[in-house]
Amino acid sequence: MASPHSSPSPAPPADLEALQRRIAALAPDLPKRLRQCAEWALAHPDRVAVSTVAQLAAGAEAPPSAFVRFCQALGYAGFSDFQTIYREGYLWPDYGVRLEKLRARGDRSAPGLLAAFVEAGRDSLETLAKTLDPADLEEAAALLARARMIHVMGLRRAGPVALYLAYVFEKMEIPAMNHDLAGRLERRAALRPGDAALAISFAPYSEETVAFAEAAAARGLPVAVLTDTLASPLLAHARRALLVKEADVGAFRPLTATLSLASALAVAVGVKREAEIPEQKN
Repeated sequence: MASPHSSPSPAPPADLEALQRRIAALAPDLPKRLRQCAEWALAHPDRVAVSTVAQLAAGAEAPPSAFVRFCQALGYAGFSDFQTIYREGYLWPDYGVRLEKLRARGDRSAPGLLAAFVEAGRDSLETLAKTLDPADLEEAAALLARARMIHVMGLRRAGPVALYLAYVFEKMEIPAMNHDLAGRLERRAALRPGDAALAISFAPYSEETVAFAEAAAARGLPVAVLTDTLASPLLAHARRALLVKEADVGAFRPLTATLSLASALAVAVGVKREAEIPEQKN
């Protein structure tokens, strides 16, 4: 029986970002097998949302029972409760479910929806202004400005952001290449010394974009990333990370703050190249 003076165990983390922080804090002090599970979960958060406990344990080279004990060490009753946090963070509902959520809001008129998206955009911009570290933005711009060529990749929801960045770089005569899904394997050969990569992905994270960032980092290229949380698998390969979270409207997430951040980053790169290293333009 527990002592009446013993401290209660801390509640298990209720969201993915808090869970990732708890794992990182506990990992160094865990027994070997549990530490292997912790390190694997930190490195592959996207896989945790969709894999069985046996698959995760195999990836961590530990028995399934060790992975269950790892979940319990974090305060969860078992693996299912642990995985639920990842699924809520990574698996967004399909568009039919999203439309159903909008119907539940009441006002489904076009003007009503516009007002909701404007409000969500305003909230997202205010959050960005309060939370983005100016030093991270400054360093990300400097990292890209020094590059001979900027390689940009963003798919699905991040696709418009990647296309916009490539467009702005082109207009400023900054050498840039947008890596789309169709050409990802062949075009990785274009990653050369002196280049830099800019990877963009948000939950549920694109495996192809994560693989692109990993390949760029493996070739020694500095990688800047635009992503949404500290749980993003892109952070494992990033020299500099810019975090931006969008408020949602019935599970639809606009890109208001993301495109504002992308615009600021692109123009800052252009300004730095113009002012600090004009020879890069030639």
